[in-house]
Amino acid sequence: MYSKIKFLIKPLLHKKFILNNELFFRSIYAIFYSGNNQLCVVCDSKLDRFISFQNDELICPKCGSSKRDRKLYHILTTNYLKEGVKVLDFSPSRCLYRKLKPDKRIEYISTAYAGNFFADKNEDITCINESDNTFDLIICYHILEHIEDDISAMSELYRILKHTGTCIIQTPFKDGDIYEDATITSEEARTKHFGLSDHVRVYSVDGLRKRLESVGFVVNPQQHTEDNYYGFKEGTVLFCTKQ
Repeated sequence: MYSKIKFLIKPLLHKKFILNNELFFRSIYAIFYSGNNQLCVVCDSKLDRFISFQNDELICPKCGSSKRDRKLYHILTTNYLKEGVKVLDFSPSRCLYRKLKPDKRIEYISTAYAGNFFADKNEDITCINESDNTFDLIICYHILEHIEDDISAMSELYRILKHTGTCIIQTPFKDGDIYEDATITSEEARTKHFGLSDHVRVYSVDGLRKRLESVGFVVNPQQHTEDNYYGFKEGTVLFCTKQ
């Protein structure tokens, strides 16, 4: 049903209108999902169930958060969003931008190089226009798998992170070694080999850790389990600090 409604609405309404009124549309649709079986930690909504979407995804009907959005928000609110923290977030989801941008405790800056994101700036992650040692917290969630020169991106993240700061990184992962091939350039081939048309590699946890360590990061990979009540996604998150 959710997919059908999106399919029907998109051709009828202007994209900007949909984005500006997204929460209104969702608030109406969410009425049909009210209950006490599950909880979205992003919008604090109690639900009968999340929306089952493609690839085993679970979407919050009220705010649109995904499994990984909810897990990331839980990590942030549990450990990192404190008074005076300066945050740089690369291509955040709309639901997280809407939560974090108004938070008066923090200085929150979002950036995106391209795409349909709510961004305060447009930055090339391989050449970030920020001073050294600027940010207490950097969120780089599902970004590096899109970047051809990922070592330059990692070096830039290291450069702009404060010595007391943390860079939180996640990508899709596979077992074994990193899989990449610079000769694979077409959207069709990249989808076949890397999972999506704009991905250029698939990391392994150990492979990504080693690359991050090569630019100076101290890396702490943490495995998070799936949680049905909160709709959290199972997966590994890398917490990176400076030596």
